Amino acid sequence: MSDERGLPRLTDLAKTIGFEVTKFEEGSCIVECTIREDHLNMGGVAHGGIHATLLDSAMGGTLVSTLAKEEWCATAQIDISYLNAAGVGERLIASGEVSRRGRHLAHLEGKLVTSEGTKIATAKGTWAIWETRPSSQNR
Repeated sequence: MSDERGLPRLTDLAKTIGFEVTKFEEGSCIVECTIREDHLNMGGVAHGGIHATLLDSAMGGTLVSTLAKEEWCATAQIDISYLNAAGVGERLIASGEVSRRGRHLAHLEGKLVTSEGTKIATAKGTWAIWETRPSSQNR
């Protein structure tokens, strides 16, 4: 599903958090978010869940951009390395890259940086791929 600009439709969760897909083309998806007060953890910096969700969204979006229309995918595993903190007002930019894709599995790498280029986090993950939408997803 896409919007009038051809960008993927955001989930309600992504809209609530404040995500924006700024690039979606074959082999690339960029998801951005400006950190707000309600994104902070008890330490006063962006919660790691924001980082994880941004990375998962960008990496998954990158894979989706390479799939045939009838194919379906889902995150099977993701590992994140948190490198630096981000504070209120910082713009975070997540991107993904397909490292290797087979028929039923894909391996991706992701990075999360600020608009100034500070590396905030990196990720590696595995996605399952189905030839058609799994029956468990028909709700």
